[in-house]
Amino acid sequence: MRRTARSKDLSPVQWMSGWEMLWCVLRGESVKSWSPPGNPCGKVLGWAHIERIPSMPVDTDEQVGVFVTPPSSLPQLVPSRTCLQCDVCCRFPDPDSALRPYFTEHEITAALARGIGETAFPDRRGSQVILVPAPDGEGYLCPAFDATTSACRVYEERPLDCQLYPLALMWDERQDQVLLGWDTKCPFMREEVPGEIQRHADRVMALLDQEDIRDDIVAHPRLIGKFQEDVVVLARLPHLTSAVAGQWGPGPLHRFTLDDIPRMTTALDRSGRHAAESLAAYSPMYHYIWSGLLAYWWMELQGALCLFAQSPDGWFMPLPPIGAGSIDAPLSGAMGLLRRWNGDSPVSRVENVPSQLVPEFERLGYRLMPKEPDYLYRAADLVSLAGDRYKSQRALCNRFEREQSFEVDSYQVSDRQDCRALLADWSRQKQAEGLESFGVMLLADAASAHEIVWSQASALRLVGRVIRIHGRLRAYTFGYWLTSTTFCVLLEVTDRAYPGLAQYLFRETCRMALAEGAEYINAMDDAGLSGLRASKQAYHPALLIPNFVASPARES
Repeated sequence: MRRTARSKDLSPVQWMSGWEMLWCVLRGESVKSWSPPGNPCGKVLGWAHIERIPSMPVDTDEQVGVFVTPPSSLPQLVPSRTCLQCDVCCRFPDPDSALRPYFTEHEITAALARGIGETAFPDRRGSQVILVPAPDGEGYLCPAFDATTSACRVYEERPLDCQLYPLALMWDERQDQVLLGWDTKCPFMREEVPGEIQRHADRVMALLDQEDIRDDIVAHPRLIGKFQEDVVVLARLPHLTSAVAGQWGPGPLHRFTLDDIPRMTTALDRSGRHAAESLAAYSPMYHYIWSGLLAYWWMELQGALCLFAQSPDGWFMPLPPIGAGSIDAPLSGAMGLLRRWNGDSPVSRVENVPSQLVPEFERLGYRLMPKEPDYLYRAADLVSLAGDRYKSQRALCNRFEREQSFEVDSYQVSDRQDCRALLADWSRQKQAEGLESFGVMLLADAASAHEIVWSQASALRLVGRVIRIHGRLRAYTFGYWLTSTTFCVLLEVTDRAYPGLAQYLFRETCRMALAEGAEYINAMDDAGLSGLRASKQAYHPALLIPNFVASPARES
């Protein structure tokens, strides 16, 4: 049945296209979002009545409104003079922003050749950039952005992710279809007429239909973002959707974001694996803070939530399937996906397997290898520090209290710059003391995790404390409640020039937790570092919580 299109005078009609909705929005008119019959994509409202290629359906990447020759490179829609005056692009409020640009392998190579530091790219095969703090301390910048000139240092070879903007690739709300839309966050898009935006989108769709471009997007699924309410949908892209499903599997594979933390928390609660003696890894916060370095994804398989991590070496599961039932079916499905993504690489594995699941994995034919255990202490012991075995720690706490004028406060986001400066000082102190090479690498990796903690502590429900000595921030710590009776110390940084500061901060953290109902303190593992191991053993753990890595048995 033929649909009625809007007339040229923009008088009311029976249905409205994405372009027409855009025009109404620009004119300040109210538009009610609805879908024409047979359209499952929510706010995808159809294409305007424009010149079409015969026999091609609407709303798909099988048609382009006005035929265009596929471009060899994507022209810029927004004039440079407008970009230079804008304060939106390339700037981000948080270090873990899902909108930070993604660079493919060859785009990373080009960026490095133009002077962008290697630390900007956690995975040289393709990754979102590690954002850098803004010079004024407010928010974060793309490392390719020059704040003094508002120019991009790699503009001539900027990544496809940036070339597309202010258009965007994203999934629909159900993650069934890849969509092309325009981002209303771009100020220029609120001023440009729909006709020019339409012609630009036609060029983009022609570009996306090229096999090499499509293959590049499929190989780098993070180029497709999550659904955003403020992005006006222009078209579905079924060819690209099908290609992505062919590579990564038919089930929706979701990026793990802040919004998914309640989902994972609920799954963990239902799994029955939350107990006083649980590994620290059985918390979404434990994983989320590393999302700058690792790409975390999740998928529902056979009633279980399966968490995946994409590392430079390949894909693995940082936790066993999280569900109330047997792990057999979801684990089989998850390992099938890992084989699909990794081939026969030994990187396919399941980490943080608790001792109670070891028999299940062994029954299914997996090889189990022990890794560093978590250190679990009785909270009351760490507060009282009673007896000869705690004599050294007790003396250091007393010395700190005797020698220093200090105050202990709850962490505020306004402390972020001071924490950043302290972390840099602490890292230099650790290296000057002869830290082993693996420890140096861990320090470098930890910087992005600390940035996320400082920025998202409230959203992650992390408990933070800082200590100031003579008004200057000299220590900070963060932790989370693993269960109602177990508090986990996530990280701790202290100025090593003050004897007893570290011991005092740890005792005060345990005192706070004990006062709020903690029976146990989980201090996580020792990362295989001998110095850290000695320090944790000196506090006399009540239990070393076993931890295992499960790998599929190799075929002979």
